[in-house]
Amino acid sequence: MTFLHTPVLLEEAIEGLAIKKSGTYIDGTAGGGSHSEAILKRLKSGKLISIDQDPDAIDFLQEKFSKHKNLILVKDNFSHMAQIMRDISIEGVDGVLLDIGVSSYQFDAPERGFSYRYDYPLDMRMSKTGVNAADLVNKLPLADLEKIIKDYGEEVFYKRIASAIVKEREMLAIKTTGHLVNVIKSAIPAKFKRNGGHPAKKTFQALRIAVNKELDVLQKGLDAAFSILNPGGRLAVITFHSLEDRIVKKNMASWCEGCTCPPEFPVCICNKTPSAKLVNKKAIRPSQHEINVNPRSRSAKLRICVKL
Repeated sequence: MTFLHTPVLLEEAIEGLAIKKSGTYIDGTAGGGSHSEAILKRLKSGKLISIDQDPDAIDFLQEKFSKHKNLILVKDNFSHMAQIMRDISIEGVDGVLLDIGVSSYQFDAPERGFSYRYDYPLDMRMSKTGVNAADLVNKLPLADLEKIIKDYGEEVFYKRIASAIVKEREMLAIKTTGHLVNVIKSAIPAKFKRNGGHPAKKTFQALRIAVNKELDVLQKGLDAAFSILNPGGRLAVITFHSLEDRIVKKNMASWCEGCTCPPEFPVCICNKTPSAKLVNKKAIRPSQHEINVNPRSRSAKLRICVKL
C-alpha cells in the first residue's frame, strides 16, 4: 500500500517552522510523510513525533521511516498531542505543524468513501472507527441534517438536500456515495448545477467534517499545540476552507492580543500581554505554479505564529 499525498505549501511551512537541528518537533497530521521527511532532513540530534489517526498512514509511515531512529510514530488524533507528549515524557516542543483536512490518498481511495467521483460504500472516517457518513445520512433527524449541510458545507440548498435525503431513505437506505450523489443532484435546481463545481461537493464536505468532528478536533488541537510549545516555538497550520481558517485566525489573534482595557482607561489594569506574535500578518497562499501543478492547493492557507 502506498499512501500517496501531494504536500501543499511544503517549503513555506518548513521554512516557517525555523527548524533547529537539535529541536523537538511534531507533525500532527503526518499522512504520507512528506512534511515529516522534510523536517527529518533538517534535524541532527533533534527529535520528531509524527502523529496520524489513519491506520493506513501509520502502516505506510512505519515502512517509510523504518531507518530513522529520531522519529517517534504515534497512531492517534493530533488533538491529543499534549497527552501524547506526557506519555513519552517530553515536556515541550520547538514546533508543531498541522496540515488540516483530507489527504490525497483518502480522497483518491474509492473504498474510503470520501469522494463523490466514485460509487463505493459511504464511509468518510479518517480513523476507520466510529460512526460513518452512512450512519448520519440514514439516522439523523431532518433538522440535524439541515444544520450540518448548512453550517459545515455552507450549502445554499441545504433544506432541499436534507429533505430529499430523508424522503429517499424512507424508501431505501442510502449506503453508497453514488446513491447520495444522485439524491443531492435531484434536490438542486437544474440551472444551478451548471454554475461550476460538483453539486455534491459542499454536502460531502459537510458530512466529512461532521463524521470526523473536524472543527472540534481543530480547536482542541490548537489549544494542545500552543500549550506544549517552548518559548520561541512555532506553530504552522495549513487549512483548506474558510471554516478551518477562521478558527486558526481567531486563535492566533487571541494569543497575539495584548491589553484589552477600554481606550479611555489612563493605565492598563487587565495586565494582559501577548503570548504569541504572527510570523506573517497575512496568510501565505500557494504560488500560481503550485496551483497549476496541484489544483487541490488552490484554497490552501498557511498561518504561522511564534510563542513568546
